[in-house]
Amino acid sequence: KHPSALDNFEEVMSIAEEKEIVVFLDYDGTLSPIVDDPDKAYMSDAMRAAVREVAYCFPTAIVSGRCKDKVYEFVKLRNVYYAGSHGMDISTPLGSSKCEDQKHQIKAFDEKGNDVVHFHPAKEFLPTIQEIIKVLKENTARIEGSMIEDNMFCVTVHYRRVKNDEDVGVLREMVESIMKAYPSFHISRGRKVMEIRPNVNWDKGRALRYLLESLRFDNFNNVLPMYLGDDRTDEDAFKVIRHIGRGFPIIVSSVAKETEASYSLRDPTDVLTFLIRLAKWKKNLLQKTN
Repeated sequence: KHPSALDNFEEVMSIAEEKEIVVFLDYDGTLSPIVDDPDKAYMSDAMRAAVREVAYCFPTAIVSGRCKDKVYEFVKLRNVYYAGSHGMDISTPLGSSKCEDQKHQIKAFDEKGNDVVHFHPAKEFLPTIQEIIKVLKENTARIEGSMIEDNMFCVTVHYRRVKNDEDVGVLREMVESIMKAYPSFHISRGRKVMEIRPNVNWDKGRALRYLLESLRFDNFNNVLPMYLGDDRTDEDAFKVIRHIGRGFPIIVSSVAKETEASYSLRDPTDVLTFLIRLAKWKKNLLQKTN
């Protein structure tokens, strides 16, 4: 149902020659392997080089559940756009003129003095998020191997390193019980994590649309969004691409699962091979046209 994007590369790219490809990449599990310690989810030098090359060929954004600054620390590339906190923390040079709620767009300057627009649709929740982090840390400290990660506009409870299932159950119940006091937030499940997010009408799919608009690719007739991701939260972006009616939603997974994606890659090693081929395809295309 979801053929390999590598095995079918020529078929995938056959419709792309006259179009503008915009590349979107998840981070954990896509550009880096899933690891026990989330602070050590490093991408390889080869992957960094491949993403750099792709970003020279196409507008490229990394869309992650982690906070934007943390993703930048891992990736360390200046020629890509970053959307952190599941798209609730985006910085672009222009922002979106179509954004319904302009109060969440703040004009500023980056460290080089260039114009930048920060988009923060969950800004008003920041004080409560800090309170939740404090309460969670105090209550979960006794669960060995658990970790509370501050991702700015969301909170991630990690339990990959919790040794026994009983403790995992206790941790889940504890988090669910604590969050009953915060009805403006909801919990979603990921790969050995619980994600706590504010109830704002925003997700990775809306982030994809916002980024296309801010990059002035809002005429969907000529754009082909390509999104690579491995997580449940990436499904929102896959759905948006399906709604647009063109583009490449690509699931990164070694096991078959229900997904809105059209194509698949098995793991970050496949992703690396695919990105290298993608940049090479573009360079060959430019040589032909020149």
